[in-house]
Amino acid sequence: MYCYRSVIHAVDLLIMKYAPHDIGEIVHTARKNLGVTQKALALTSGTGLRFIIDLEKGKPTCQIGKALTVLNTLGVRLDVTPPSSIKPAARGAQGVKLIGGVVR
Repeated sequence: MYCYRSVIHAVDLLIMKYAPHDIGEIVHTARKNLGVTQKALALTSGTGLRFIIDLEKGKPTCQIGKALTVLNTLGVRLDVTPPSSIKPAARGAQGVKLIGGVVR
């Protein structure tokens, strides 16, 4: 028998383009490809070592602001596109892109 909460969580993850685990893998791979240690990434991004470890493990409760800072530090590009129900005039743009830590 399946737990109702587990089924809902699984459906939520299928709808999301990236799950926390996917973001963690991206951070881990980018860091390794740059030849940077977790400690060095923590120092460079202004976070703590424990945060980097948790982020790479895909901990779903990692703070989004810190996670965005780490992604920016690694040069990872993140695109966020609002649903089509949000009118461009209300948002100022069709999509929101985070490039170099700046929303454009």
